[in-house]
Amino acid sequence: MSERQDGRTEQTAQRTGEPAVPVLDAEDAKLVTLARGARGRAGGAEGAAVRDDDGRTYAATTVDLPSLRLTALQAAVAAAVSSGAQALEAVAVVGVAEQLDVASASAAADLGAPVIILAAADGTVRSRTSG
Repeated sequence: MSERQDGRTEQTAQRTGEPAVPVLDAEDAKLVTLARGARGRAGGAEGAAVRDDDGRTYAATTVDLPSLRLTALQAAVAAAVSSGAQALEAVAVVGVAEQLDVASASAAADLGAPVIILAAADGTVRSRTSG
């Protein structure tokens, strides 16, 4: 039986008829926290955080300038790559989106991110996919 972020168990959620909420391990929960922090600091539409194959993390928010537009995930991937990352272990995106847009999904795929976490602005996990 696994514990959810709100302290309740998956089994309890299933008994009460609540939708199952993906349970994150500590490292994945950290990504959601970092993404929320990036979003909050900059007041962006979304925040993202990535963990590279060495365990280093990078966080960013949406970039919306007249000459440059990046999704939060594209910006976080760019930060990771510019620091020498060759692959990603996991990514988290916090915002209103129910699914990744094409540009963000492509950025995650470029470095082979096997885990993608989507969360609401309050940190509630909507989905965790792994491939």
